[in-house]
Amino acid sequence: MPEAGGSNIEIAHKLCEKNGNDEPKASRMEFTIEILEAVILAFVAVATAWSGFQAAQWDGHEAELFAEANILNIEASTLITASGQEIIYNTNTLNAWINANMQGQKEVAQFYERRFLDWYKPAFDSWIKTDPINNSEAPPGPMYMPEFRNPKMEEAGHVTSEALIKFNEGTKARETANDYVRTTVFLATILVLTAISQRFYIKSIRTGLIILSVGLLLFGLASLIMLPRY
Repeated sequence: MPEAGGSNIEIAHKLCEKNGNDEPKASRMEFTIEILEAVILAFVAVATAWSGFQAAQWDGHEAELFAEANILNIEASTLITASGQEIIYNTNTLNAWINANMQGQKEVAQFYERRFLDWYKPAFDSWIKTDPINNSEAPPGPMYMPEFRNPKMEEAGHVTSEALIKFNEGTKARETANDYVRTTVFLATILVLTAISQRFYIKSIRTGLIILSVGLLLFGLASLIMLPRY
């Protein structure tokens, strides 16, 4: 019996030594996992803040570009309206000139001729050279002459093109902001995985979730690097 008791004590000492050797290993592994989780959370926090900041910046840039496009469209509409009014004025003046010329009122015709706007006069002069009163094959009016130019209408075309460019830039800014929002949501899933991993005491499951979180984090950081910055 004493020998058996001594054997039990010896076995107990060996088990204690074994458990004592394993416990530090488990503690070191636990510590390493916690460090990784802290690093992941730190990177995710910074990346999420940066992604949200960029999304807000691009949203503001989008609103600015759309506002500029709207202002340019209003300016183009104003120019088109003014151009139409000038065309009506020149057309009415032309009709009065034709009536005066047909009735032989040369002074009245010359008066109306001086009333044409500067940009309309070159086309009118070229039209007169075709002898429209006697020549049935002459163009219907100065507006159909190659020399006819409408400055306000041309300017309206340029302004409209510029407005379209601003609108397209605003659309791209909105798409970029949406990309940052999607990346922010993607990074949030990493936070969820990290939080879930902390609830598991099974090392294999917890380690697997940490590895998955690291992979997703690298992908999310790569996405942020490739996106344009404002």
